[in-house]
Amino acid sequence: MYIVFILICILSVICQAADLSVEYRITGRDFPSVFQAWNPADNMKHEDALTTLTRHDLVFHGTDFFKLQWDKTPSGLAEGFTKKSVKQAILQRKKILKCNPNILMLLEIRYRDASSDFLPKNHPWWKRDKNGKPVYGWEEGGYLQLDFANPDFRKHLAVQCKAAMQSGVVDGIMLDWWQDDDDRLALIKEIRESIGDKALILANANDRTTPHTAPYINGYFMECYRSNTAEDWQRIATTLIWAETNLRTPRINCLETWYHQSRDDLNLMRATTTMVLTLSDGYCLFSDPNPLPTPDHLHNWYPFWNKSLGKPLSPRSKCNDGSYRREFANGVVIYNPFGNPAVTVTFPTLHTSAATGKSLLSHTINSGDGDYFINKM
Repeated sequence: MYIVFILICILSVICQAADLSVEYRITGRDFPSVFQAWNPADNMKHEDALTTLTRHDLVFHGTDFFKLQWDKTPSGLAEGFTKKSVKQAILQRKKILKCNPNILMLLEIRYRDASSDFLPKNHPWWKRDKNGKPVYGWEEGGYLQLDFANPDFRKHLAVQCKAAMQSGVVDGIMLDWWQDDDDRLALIKEIRESIGDKALILANANDRTTPHTAPYINGYFMECYRSNTAEDWQRIATTLIWAETNLRTPRINCLETWYHQSRDDLNLMRATTTMVLTLSDGYCLFSDPNPLPTPDHLHNWYPFWNKSLGKPLSPRSKCNDGSYRREFANGVVIYNPFGNPAVTVTFPTLHTSAATGKSLLSHTINSGDGDYFINKM
């Protein structure tokens, strides 16, 4: 026993002295597993921001969040980071990992659109219409589109991605607005060659699949803005299963849905969470809809997300009643798809519902809902 204790102490020191590998942080985490898309959980008023951040197991954001600063102005021309900012960012990384050794950190690289001060006004990397006017990024944001069809710009983006990985601050990069086309395929090939095989790439494909670029991507950020019908939820599930099967390993699929009426749409939160738990080894998020005037992806931290399941013991399985079930070290997860009738699950011993807190032998899960049941010891 004394030898085991010494080994545990040595392992603890090693883990604190150096980052755990990406693969270990992915496979070593407990579930449920939640990610942060840019903006935080803002309902945890009683705790400091670092504690709230590190409740999540994956976060992606821009340079300022990680305390990095590009080494040129405008920042779109930069090929690296200032030495001072890298030192600050490394210290920040260590603080984050001390609170959650399994968290993954990804830097968003702007390739599709950016603020108007990202490049000089008349720079050739801005995308322009047939009349030579700038093309706006999207209705809500006011950003201008970038011309990633330009080979020189793609090469520059690959240099920025390489700088991000060489900084030692992040575990990979995040690319927004993703779909399959020739220019994005050329871009991601250059990026993957630049950053190597081990760096992570997360791409926002919404609820679509991207077969051509899939071999270069470790995970989808599934920003699922369509979730009103049973068909929507089936499409989301189909894409999630496809991504878990076809994207490169290690996989880091991140599924987000938005509330319909309020953050108290708890059945939607539970459906999102249990879909991820039963159909994947990924990360979940339930957040505010983007059209709100507040910053996108703000969300609550829900007690349902507090880690209690441990690690998965089995692959996904579809039950005869149309629900999905998966066994974890500390309990069982059930996802009941939208459009499926209510289902009842019965156990030989008392199991506690994470949704209701009740310890019973039988529990009912409504259509478009989910729950997990902890072994009552």
